[in-house]
Amino acid sequence: MNRRQKLCCILVMCLVAQVSCLYSQTSWSKTLDNIGTFSSARVSDFNGDGVKDILFGAGRQEFQACDSSIVAFDGLSGDVLWTGSSIDQIFGSALLIDIDGDTVDDVIIGGRSGELIAMNGRSGEEIWRYYNANDLEADGMPKIFNFYNPQLIPDQDADGVKDLIVSNGGDVMVKPYDPNRPAGCLMVISGKTGKYIAHAPMPDGKEIYMSVTVSENMLNDKLEIIFGTGGETIGGNLYMDYLSNVLKGDLSGAKVLHSSESKGYISPVARADFNRDGMLDIVVNSVDGRLALIDGSSFEIVWELTVPATEAYSMPCLGYFTDDDDLDIFISFGQGIWPNIEWGVQKMINGKTGEVEFTDELGYYQSSSPIAVDLTGDGIDEVMMSFNFLGTDSLDQNFIQNSLIGIEFKSKEVLYLASIELGSNLATTPWVGDLDDDGFLDFVYCHSIKPYAAKYNFDGMKVHRLVTQIPLYKPLKWSAYQGSNYNGIYIIDKPRVK
Repeated sequence: MNRRQKLCCILVMCLVAQVSCLYSQTSWSKTLDNIGTFSSARVSDFNGDGVKDILFGAGRQEFQACDSSIVAFDGLSGDVLWTGSSIDQIFGSALLIDIDGDTVDDVIIGGRSGELIAMNGRSGEEIWRYYNANDLEADGMPKIFNFYNPQLIPDQDADGVKDLIVSNGGDVMVKPYDPNRPAGCLMVISGKTGKYIAHAPMPDGKEIYMSVTVSENMLNDKLEIIFGTGGETIGGNLYMDYLSNVLKGDLSGAKVLHSSESKGYISPVARADFNRDGMLDIVVNSVDGRLALIDGSSFEIVWELTVPATEAYSMPCLGYFTDDDDLDIFISFGQGIWPNIEWGVQKMINGKTGEVEFTDELGYYQSSSPIAVDLTGDGIDEVMMSFNFLGTDSLDQNFIQNSLIGIEFKSKEVLYLASIELGSNLATTPWVGDLDDDGFLDFVYCHSIKPYAAKYNFDGMKVHRLVTQIPLYKPLKWSAYQGSNYNGIYIIDKPRVK
């Protein structure tokens, strides 16, 4: 065990005594055997008992079918409400929309091998599946690869239900450094039926892994879409265009916002009006270890931060981490070059100046994203993130452990927020909110259960709901993957809530 790992273990041991007083006896943990997850939690009251329930995508090893690749848990008890099947991993995080008009949210979620599935939130019955809803041999339809996280758009096919726009791409059969890859595309699909409406290929002819972000342009009332190309080993571009051009099938005029010659863009952007000019600005992590703030009006780069010898696969986290009225940014990057990325590095950046105000190196790297919540009631947000670290057994063998930590920026302290669990988390972002509307925070998180297994572990997963005694001090804005509203947009209060 090296010095960094020893210090990490000492930190955990010193903080373990802080945890027991935080939680209620109504907290629960549930284990599911033989599956794992890259998905992040989404919550809604599926069974009508007044407590929000919890949903994850899941699966087995790549290319393996699974009868429990979509799992809904009862938020009160942790019991499984229902499951859905797929032909490959469901790695996406769900879009929630009432498709059938019964006032209960239904679930649309995507994953590998062209799986995009709509499930009835109340019963778990399949509403539609992209493969079944479309003639895949029809002329003009794109070749289907992976579906990423969809977003809602206005009803395009006049059936009374909003439709969705979603990125599709990523041919897993192409070798990592082979530049000859099928172009990804943006697709518009009926929310009610799953039928194909339109698609537009990437303007640079490259693949896409980034989930699209949609927002209204306040000057022209058009719907802006932000998307990026490239990947771990192939360069790409970050683009802005309008939904109308996707519907026309033509993104050739898309505006380039940011570029990378060697690596691309994978995690979705975050949007917020940093300078309060009425336009949503753009925050992006590029895989090559850069963070950029881009003005939403001029599309000029306001500032850029490079973290040398790192790569980025997680989203930027937005919050008020300093005692001023300017929104700030927190990032967690990985040190190394894919696929050999071991340790994480974290930085908090002043959103106005781009100056780094906090830095640390916490845990083995994971692509799960940090979130923000005020845990202390002082009006300043803490960062919460999943934490992987090593322990040592009686034979002096290393094993993997996982927990949740919080970072308190006033004191520069790392707060230990959950018990130590065997296993690791690779990609699941925690969720924080008030599931039962009692005014106190609940934490939802997930990890594997194998302490000696490899990082890509699909041999069992454990889901936790921690019912805390921490009050909900202020409205939550960035307390889940892609923000509290799951759309990548942070709406700034005016004036700031303190």
